[in-house]
Amino acid sequence: MGRVGLVLGAGGAVGHAFHAGVLAALEQLAGWRPDSADVILGTSAGSVVAALVRAGCSATDIANASLRRPLSAAGQALFEKIGRRDGLPMPGPQHADVRRGPAAPGLLLRPWGVRPGALGAAMLPAGTVPSEAVAAGVRNLYGASWPDRPTWICAVRLDDGRLVVFGRQGAPRASLADAVAASCAIPAYFTPVEIDGARYVDGGVHSVTNADLLSDLDLVLVSCPMGLTRDAMTYAMDLPMRAAVSMRLAREERVLRRAGVEVVSFLPTPADRTAMGGNPMDARRAAAVTGQAYTSTRTRLEDPAIRRRLAALG
Repeated sequence: MGRVGLVLGAGGAVGHAFHAGVLAALEQLAGWRPDSADVILGTSAGSVVAALVRAGCSATDIANASLRRPLSAAGQALFEKIGRRDGLPMPGPQHADVRRGPAAPGLLLRPWGVRPGALGAAMLPAGTVPSEAVAAGVRNLYGASWPDRPTWICAVRLDDGRLVVFGRQGAPRASLADAVAASCAIPAYFTPVEIDGARYVDGGVHSVTNADLLSDLDLVLVSCPMGLTRDAMTYAMDLPMRAAVSMRLAREERVLRRAGVEVVSFLPTPADRTAMGGNPMDARRAAAVTGQAYTSTRTRLEDPAIRRRLAALG
């Protein structure tokens, strides 16, 4: 069996539900346990799912939690320890108070080489909602520790706009809970998370997937809730944003393929996109999104070409 990476992208509460459906289909229909991945790379909502997987939660239980179905005994115990059955508290809408000024004015004076999303985060006022709402469940599972197996969590250092991958060699030391909170710190909503004297915000402002970081593996599986399949491009209300995400992911896939890495990505189909609605924070859509993502992934797994590309799963 080859070395396999799992990329879990940003996407809010709806993205969490999408990941649940994709991973459950891979577990149940392809016989692959997500926790067997050699590296799990999580960004924003994907970082929460990464924490659940590395804590020993099966994909089936993550999906059943979203679907409001009974959990296994192990899954029930894990979610009780978290303190939330859905595993992902997400904020409601809030308007940024621009009177508070930009969060990182210094970065705006030296923007060279910084991605537009990071510049946008610097330009917006710092959020005021404590990130502990996100971190608490992860802290209940891990305390101050980190998973034993490679788990990389993406966040952006606010004052220079640079991507930092917690858990990777050379990154600042942090608990998994703090890294996840940083990765989920939506600009202008959550207070930036301070780690080792630096402020961090949502890793999605650099890339919602950051898949090109996994260039030394044999196969990378990508779950990207904020993108779109080609046949969904004409249906989406938020087409410009999703098209940009899909193009960014395509560039990351090309980097991986040039390095000899096989890539299989799961993006929302037209039916998935309909189930998702227009608000990525709308947790009320979770069951519908998980069920539809499972169905779409099952259809893809029936494709012989996809089966061949998944051969490294063993």
